[in-house]
Amino acid sequence: MLTRLRANRDSLHLALMLALTFSTGVVDAVGYLGLDKVFAGNMTGNVVILGMALAGAEDLPWLGPLLALFAFMAGAVVGGRVLRPVKAGWTTRTTTLFAVVGIVLAGLAIAMFVLGGRPPQPWELVITVLLAAAMGLQAATARHIAVKDVTTVVVTSTITGFAADSRLAGGKGQPWFRRAAAIVLIAAGAGVGALLLHLHIGWGVTLAAAVTLIAALLGHIAAHVKHTTPTPAE
Repeated sequence: MLTRLRANRDSLHLALMLALTFSTGVVDAVGYLGLDKVFAGNMTGNVVILGMALAGAEDLPWLGPLLALFAFMAGAVVGGRVLRPVKAGWTTRTTTLFAVVGIVLAGLAIAMFVLGGRPPQPWELVITVLLAAAMGLQAATARHIAVKDVTTVVVTSTITGFAADSRLAGGKGQPWFRRAAAIVLIAAGAGVGALLLHLHIGWGVTLAAAVTLIAALLGHIAAHVKHTTPTPAE
């Protein structure tokens, strides 16, 4: 089984990045519906919300999206700094960073359960900042692994490619499966996250933590399995 994982490493990386795309949808549902309309992974959404809030639109927060934006960037900076010296692909450092993301998410889930539900201020902002920083770290790490069309945090460029390269646009072929899967999975994650909020705000983050830690483990195993070629009999 381990040798098969090694042989199908590209397919495995795609599957793991798609799984993380699903978990991002879950986290964003928790952030937007459970933490005062803040996206933890989709920074385009935060920038738009921030712009409308600063223009005076009613019932829109500005502090949460602003903090999330800077926290996401900080997480991405850390990821870029750690991964800069190593080649693209899955390494021990990428495993470590994904594990850190999973551990942070697990810790935040525990905190939410301890707080008994939607966290009060200032804890709501603290959790928002840590969620966004974790997603920034995840995005930078996924970028280093470089699975085409799957960034794990946004699908705008994926949707653009899906449409622009379609037969309707005169295209003759495209990696439609990965593009369609990324779009469907982030939406499915958001739906699951919204449903889990009916049970408790912590369950969505718990699910995202579990997906991230499992992805880190499987990626690490596949990257470190040594491929051995049988020697011919003499």
